[in-house]
Amino acid sequence: MIAIVNPTGLAPAPRPAPVPAPAPPPGPIGPVLELPGTPPAALVPVTHEGRPIGAFVLSVGRVRYRRVVDPDQLVAAAAGAFAVAALTAAVAVAARRRPPAIGTVRMGPGGWVSLRGARLPAPRPDRRPWWARALRAHRLVVER
Repeated sequence: MIAIVNPTGLAPAPRPAPVPAPAPPPGPIGPVLELPGTPPAALVPVTHEGRPIGAFVLSVGRVRYRRVVDPDQLVAAAAGAFAVAALTAAVAVAARRRPPAIGTVRMGPGGWVSLRGARLPAPRPDRRPWWARALRAHRLVVER
C-alpha cells in the first residue's frame, strides 16, 4: 500500500500498477507500514544518516510524530550526569573543613591551661644520630 501524507489524512488507495515499480533507494522517510487493529493505522519511519529518529503515525484521520529514544544520547546523558555528580562530591570532600590541630583550650585545676588533643613536647632535645632517629632506635642504658 502506498500512502500520501497530507493535512486531511490518508489519500484514497491508488489503483494497482500493472508493472511493479523498483524499490526506491533508502532515504530519510521509509516505506509505509500498515499496523493491525481497529481503527486501521499506518506507520512511516523517519531516519537520519541510517539511524531511526522517529515515525509518523497515521490513524483516524490524524498524523502524529513519535520520537525514538536514541540509546547513545541516553548513555551520554547518564555519563554526563555521573561526571557532574562525581565532580561535585570531589569538591565537597576537598572543601570539607579540617579539624583544628588542638582541641578545646580549658583552665585546669589550680589555673593550669589544658590543651586537649595537643602533642606533648619532647622532654629534652633528641641527641641521637640521624640514623637512630630514622630507625626509631633508643639506647639500652639510661642517660643522665
